[in-house]
Amino acid sequence: MTAPVTITDSHCHLDFDSFEGERDEIVARAVKAGVRRMVTICTRLANEPRVRAIAEAYDPVFYAAGTHPMSAAAEPLVTIDELVALARHPKFVGIGETGLDYHYTAESAEVQQESLRVHVAAARETGLPLIIHARDADADIARILTEEHRNGAFGCVMHCFSSGRELARAALDLGFYLSMSGIAAFPGSGELRDIFRAAPVERILLETDAPYLAPPPHRGKRNEPAYTVHTGQVGAEIFGMDWPDFAARTEANFERLFTRAVM
Repeated sequence: MTAPVTITDSHCHLDFDSFEGERDEIVARAVKAGVRRMVTICTRLANEPRVRAIAEAYDPVFYAAGTHPMSAAAEPLVTIDELVALARHPKFVGIGETGLDYHYTAESAEVQQESLRVHVAAARETGLPLIIHARDADADIARILTEEHRNGAFGCVMHCFSSGRELARAALDLGFYLSMSGIAAFPGSGELRDIFRAAPVERILLETDAPYLAPPPHRGKRNEPAYTVHTGQVGAEIFGMDWPDFAARTEANFERLFTRAVM
């Protein structure tokens, strides 16, 4: 009998209000579709208890926490000790999301950079992977991650990667991973698909960023973890691989980086 194809949604937001009252069904649909693990991301530490409770309620769900760069100026600056303390929870598997976003919040660039460096230090201390959000800040992201990596190695995934070739190359040169979201499946994303195609398949993860960025055939609707399969099948085409082989490769990649999220 052929083994079922299973994958992981490495980045979603199950605590968001758009999922309220439906989480049982959403998790069940994901598992039925072959999405055997989900990492739900806390973007404001004030919401960490709520996100943690979701991870505790569902066996397939793990979580990560940090301060999103768009919230960095509005939130108290997180400390290394705070992040390290959160990391003691057995279902806590990553640091972030953190990063830089100059598209909407360029005015807070300085505090975003300070927050990013705190998260890097926590990732280095805990051994957990850093989860990076990058938008219109490629040069500063590459510079800071390169500087920090010289101070001590850490694992990292470029979440929902949709930046340019230079940042992709800088991240890959540091041993980091690129995560493929529904954007890679959009018809107009040919250049992004080319960037992924040039990357080693050993550095590719899958995600939804649900409830955002639903891939075809659900584009324009609320995204959910079950739809990771649609992005993954496009990924298999990008790399010229059979779907089961590509899915297995992304699973191995996820487990290599997210060493705590083992089932």
